[in-house]
Amino acid sequence: MKQHYRAWVLVLIDIVLINLSIIFAYLLRFGGYFHPGYFAIYKNMAITVTGIKIVIFYYLGLYKSLWKYASINELLSIVAATAMGNAAVLAYTYLTQVPNFQEATLPVPRAIYIIAWLLDIMFIGGIRFAYRVVRHWSIKGMWQPAHKKRALIVGAGDAGAMVIREMHNHEELGMYPVAVIDDDDLKYGKKINNVPVVGTRYRIEEIVKRKNIDIIIIAIPSINKNDRREIIEICNRTGVEVKILPGVYEFIEGNISINHLRSVEIEDLLGRDPIELDVKQISGYLKDSVVLVTGGGGSIGSELCRQIAAFKPNKLLILDIYENNAYDIQNELLRKYPNLDLITIIASIRDKERIEDIFNEYKPQIVFHAAAHKHVPLMEHNPMEAIKNNVFGTLNIVQAADKYKVRRFVQISTDKAVNPTNVMGASKRLCEMMIQAYNRYSKTEFVAVRFGNVLGSNGSVIPLFKKQIEKGGPVTVTHPDVIRYFMTIPEAVQLVIQAGGMAKGGEIFVLDMGEPVKIDKLARDLISLSGLEPDEDIKIVYTGLRPGEKLYEELLMEEEGLTETIHDKIHIAKPMDLTMEELNEKLDTLSKACYSTKHEVIKAIKATVPTYNPNNK
Repeated sequence: MKQHYRAWVLVLIDIVLINLSIIFAYLLRFGGYFHPGYFAIYKNMAITVTGIKIVIFYYLGLYKSLWKYASINELLSIVAATAMGNAAVLAYTYLTQVPNFQEATLPVPRAIYIIAWLLDIMFIGGIRFAYRVVRHWSIKGMWQPAHKKRALIVGAGDAGAMVIREMHNHEELGMYPVAVIDDDDLKYGKKINNVPVVGTRYRIEEIVKRKNIDIIIIAIPSINKNDRREIIEICNRTGVEVKILPGVYEFIEGNISINHLRSVEIEDLLGRDPIELDVKQISGYLKDSVVLVTGGGGSIGSELCRQIAAFKPNKLLILDIYENNAYDIQNELLRKYPNLDLITIIASIRDKERIEDIFNEYKPQIVFHAAAHKHVPLMEHNPMEAIKNNVFGTLNIVQAADKYKVRRFVQISTDKAVNPTNVMGASKRLCEMMIQAYNRYSKTEFVAVRFGNVLGSNGSVIPLFKKQIEKGGPVTVTHPDVIRYFMTIPEAVQLVIQAGGMAKGGEIFVLDMGEPVKIDKLARDLISLSGLEPDEDIKIVYTGLRPGEKLYEELLMEEEGLTETIHDKIHIAKPMDLTMEELNEKLDTLSKACYSTKHEVIKAIKATVPTYNPNNK
């Protein structure tokens, strides 16, 4: 109701301004003299001219804009609307041959229409921008209200300017821009939306103290990983709240605003530069294919489903034993992709007959096998279950893929499969052996993709640390020197899908995990990001290595070697020389042992995986 009232007020004001423009156009054209003949023409046409312009202004949206946020875009709209309005009036005048116009002894100069247009821009635009200026001075004022947080903006580009503008326009945000930081020396001393650029990142701590900053906002969507990490670490040292805008792709697509500000996450410190994908190659094997994702409700499986859905498969099959996770990803995908042919299947990969029925009914063409037990200490205490699920469950999927002529099979593996010191890693190594053995004679292209830990996955260290911090500590780290490779879940899945597109069969793809990270540093960063001080507010306790855990993970075995691919973050390990006969012997040994004792299972694993060494930490 309030908006309609404002629109009608603007219409009434514009009616007055349109007529003033015409009157002043005559006065300016004739040096302040308004001849009675011209006045008669104006009087006879005033209603028609006004009506034409108001209708055009309405349809071009001049009464829909929020003029308290008026900017260059609104000014351009006014220029366009007034130009069309005056052009329409000129056309109407000559096309209808208004009698008064014909009978006039004094011809109307064409300059009148040009002058009227310029005056329309000045009057109609001026009244709207005057509203914004008056509102800025009278309502917001040039002072900072006491209840607002004093904000330091890092980044003097488009994103930084947007943040400042939004703060000025939205009082409810409770933030007031005080200064801007940017590493471009040419911007030093300049102003962004009337907020001064006061220096580079190396002055952040000084500026925070000197200007009593309450919150820092990092607004550089295109920043690379190293610069982002350094800026965040500098900001964390100040002890004030830190917020960050999303990445460059969302900014380019125009999908972000200040409402997308979020707290800094550990991914911002450990994440890497955006991955370049060969979309054409990926689309070529996923589009219009029937794709099955086992473990589709898990951390990796659900992200696989999200990314695969974007490539328009003919049908997407989500297979999982845990119904709640499968239900969640099903609902998410159907909301985002209402036309997706999605089928959710509740089943265990251990159930050979059920798996056979699924493959027979749906005839999947591409399989991503992510279903597995992956929790290292739990599998140390339950080795029989690790072998039954990870090895023989995978065998069921592999055999079904071979029997029903799946085009491509992608096994999700782990760096723990390299020189494994735990049952989980050994089980995954067996799966890699199985993949390469079956690829030798099957028409299906079997490949495996190996990578390290993913940030925030179920059962990983980061959710555990967050829960411990929420409870006030202590944060438990097994050993001060433990290091791990980390990836974000979307990054790992992007590379898995890309590797699947590059597969020819038999490869073990090894993803470039970047630099390893000390778990101790990870814990301290998480505490700092929570606004607390490590060792003071939150204690860190070292508990010792857990069963099956080693200080560092390896991505390659010594004998494997490494081959480059066309993608700089994907490599290929040297294939193993393993026949089906040898594989079957190993599987027979394991099959008998996993229904025996824990000791017999460990003994069988040692016999079947030569690199398995549970005593090597």
